Amino acid sequence: MRVVIQRVKHAAVHISNECVGEINQGLLILLGVEHEDSQNDADYLVQKISNLRIFSDADGKMNLSVQDTDGQFLVVSQFTLHANTKKGNRPSYMRAARAEHAIALYEYFIDSLQKTSTRIVQSGRFGADMQVSLVNDGPVTIIIDSKEDM
Repeated sequence: MRVVIQRVKHAAVHISNECVGEINQGLLILLGVEHEDSQNDADYLVQKISNLRIFSDADGKMNLSVQDTDGQFLVVSQFTLHANTKKGNRPSYMRAARAEHAIALYEYFIDSLQKTSTRIVQSGRFGADMQVSLVNDGPVTIIIDSKEDM
């Protein structure tokens, strides 16, 4: 599993002009699932993200987690995180999981994040054409790949 995490002041996801998920201060998580991923990958990322200290403390140092700041999460599926651009100009998505596998892990990730963090967790809709808007705070953007970190 691969995630792009953005610390945000606000983020929202719209589908056909309808807001389906919206948060204030917190983390926007773009989540890509590949065919070899399992619940172990999701569990690892949930623990890592819940405790990632990327929010500023009173001294302006990144010492606080989303838990410490009463932040929120917005999770958006994004298979393009597994794009391979080595050959030609059209990306290949061969590593991205098929929908039936990816949907199950996407939903498991969201449920686990909600249970582990006890914070508000909003999400987009898997496979939908989504418009994501955000105000990146910092900017702070972090990429984590469970296969490279574990």
